[in-house]
Amino acid sequence: MFKQSARFRRVATGALLILAPLFLMIAVIVDPGTWGDDREAVSYQANPALAQVESVLYHWSWLLTAVAAIGLLHLTRRRAVVFGHIAGIVTVLGAANMSALMFSDPVEWWFGAHYPAEEAQRLTNEVLDLPGLVFGYQMPWIFFALFGVPLLVTAVWRAGFVKWWVPALAAVGYVGSLPVPYGPVTIVFWTLPLVSLGTIALKVLRMTDEEWASYYPHYPSTTTDATATPTATPTATPTATAGAAVHAGTAA
Repeated sequence: MFKQSARFRRVATGALLILAPLFLMIAVIVDPGTWGDDREAVSYQANPALAQVESVLYHWSWLLTAVAAIGLLHLTRRRAVVFGHIAGIVTVLGAANMSALMFSDPVEWWFGAHYPAEEAQRLTNEVLDLPGLVFGYQMPWIFFALFGVPLLVTAVWRAGFVKWWVPALAAVGYVGSLPVPYGPVTIVFWTLPLVSLGTIALKVLRMTDEEWASYYPHYPSTTTDATATPTATPTATPTATAGAAVHAGTAA
């Protein structure tokens, strides 16, 4: 499979479109903060093992989302090209930054282990409010991730690959979770991306390699005159040359 580019990219894209939202859904389920205090400084103390699992799952969920987005762009090679490029860039940048932002969790865990919860939260906020962290990791990149995926799925819909409800589910799942307090209800919202992206994944995995390869554009031949096979030019024979000379003398 590694030597067959169409098959490898098709299977990898389909697998990542399942794993990325699946990790997201599992992360919110196992997160101690979902069922109690959502502050990492508190939830980590409640169950250190699950808190670490949750953080790692969020990290890999967003990281795999960035890679899966590159695979999804293949489906917009012929239609919704510009829209797909813009949505793809937004998604990759946002998801990559969301993944990196998960490294702030251990900072909050450490503060929670050495200070009371309120003080730990205050110290964490001081760290996260540093301009470098705000503009380098949070703003506007968090919104790039949450809005980017639904936009990219919309581009895939515009390309004619899926029905309208697929991007609608992605939008409700990612964007709809923003105004809702983090808790058990978040599980419902973050299950929807699994349904949406999973639908695309199953369709991709059921494609043949030829169907996947058909999305590659077929460019016209780039052969130029300089590289073309030279055409042989007729050469005059001695007899013909002598005859022409006689004819010219007679005419004179």
